[in-house]
Amino acid sequence: MIKDLKLWRFVEETLAEGRPVALLVVTASWGSSPGRRGFKMAVSRDAFEGSIGGGVMEVSLAEEARLLVTDGAEFESVQKKQVHRKASEAASGMICSGEQTVFRKVLLPQDLPAVRECIVAERDGAHRVLELGPELFLLSNPDSSRSDSAIYRESIGVSDELTIVGGGHCSLALSKLMSDLGFRVKVFDDRPGLSTLEGNTYADRIEVIDEYSRIAEQIAGGPRSYVAVMTIGFVHDKVVIRELIDKEFAYFGVLGSKAKMAVLLKELEEEGVDKNKLRRIRTPIGLKINSRTPEEIAVSIAAEIISIKNKALI
Repeated sequence: MIKDLKLWRFVEETLAEGRPVALLVVTASWGSSPGRRGFKMAVSRDAFEGSIGGGVMEVSLAEEARLLVTDGAEFESVQKKQVHRKASEAASGMICSGEQTVFRKVLLPQDLPAVRECIVAERDGAHRVLELGPELFLLSNPDSSRSDSAIYRESIGVSDELTIVGGGHCSLALSKLMSDLGFRVKVFDDRPGLSTLEGNTYADRIEVIDEYSRIAEQIAGGPRSYVAVMTIGFVHDKVVIRELIDKEFAYFGVLGSKAKMAVLLKELEEEGVDKNKLRRIRTPIGLKINSRTPEEIAVSIAAEIISIKNKALI
């Protein structure tokens, strides 16, 4: 599930009831700020969704927003710089030595069409550009001209995508975790009626395919495409690797023991698969945290993917 989708659905539900919603967006951040550019929070008079970084800073800004939409005062848009250090006029009450700028805009029922466009874009992976300003809440196509009044722009409907080949217990645990982390998740398996597939409510797409020899048709590849292979066994893993090895991925990992994977990769190399391409495969998959259960294995894989996504040095 895409992270902001839940927020936009909350906004839609509240506006559909005829009630205003304050939208808080981090438009810029520096240093060790808890909120990063793009973090969002929606606040109604009795509920909220999302986060702009947490802590006393978030509590204060959220309360301001709640009072605004509750009292029915003039719904002006404001932009506030929050400095997370003690000695500052704009001090946020936090001491993490960072800064962030938060833009607040009150959305009204007449903004429902644009909110629904946000939902469709996020749900379907349709690339759109969100523009915000004091009098602006607009979605446009990526190649459209931009509004001069926008103070914040963000591409939506574009997200990191994890394809899991294999639908067992580890796949289910990984689907949940990566969905929570904001990835679009797809799962493929060749076993109809698999309980862990039927019980997977976290993936955005689940498909039972006839055979893994056609898996390449289902995965486009690219710099925001991540793949985790965890089929039922050696033979299937080998087929999937052979089919995907010529594609470019941000991450290509295969679940399996060190001994098993050494044999598998050696066989593929002997069969003519480029050894330099095989070296790109991360196996055994995940960071070394002595994981045992499906949930622990999912954590190790997720950590490895995030380290690559954020270009961290582990």
